[in-house]
Amino acid sequence: MNMIDLIKSRRNIKKFKPDAIDPSLIQQWLEAAAMAPNHRMTEPWEIYVIGPETRKKINHKTNFGNASFVMAVLSRHGATKVETDENAAATACFIQNFNLAAWSEGVGTFWSSIGISGNNRELLQVPENYDLLGVIAVGYPEEVPEAKPRTPMEEKIKYLP
Repeated sequence: MNMIDLIKSRRNIKKFKPDAIDPSLIQQWLEAAAMAPNHRMTEPWEIYVIGPETRKKINHKTNFGNASFVMAVLSRHGATKVETDENAAATACFIQNFNLAAWSEGVGTFWSSIGISGNNRELLQVPENYDLLGVIAVGYPEEVPEAKPRTPMEEKIKYLP
């Protein structure tokens, strides 16, 4: 599948099969994700793999769709607000790279913002100098939803003189 088709076919998966994912694949996707653009090579992302005990404490309403693998993705603060914002943007690119790499192998992901609340930050042991950009559920899709309609790009483009 070419890259455009891969991007257009990727979906947020909310129900997963119980099948485990080979850890070497996860490692491969994380390494590909790390090729994300990041200002001055700050590589601001940190990954926390969420085990069963922590997962139960988070108490997500769907248990992350019963995904076989769940991770939190953190972004380190910078020395300035601009650097902190750049780090968050780079970490979002990291997440998207990971999601696309997994999807290219038939594995789905769901990016949840549940980790942003103070209680979940504490459960996940997020240091004060990091932002929690999300919790990512990863697994083989039980179902793949249809694409939701998007606003035509013509309505999103502004040409400046």
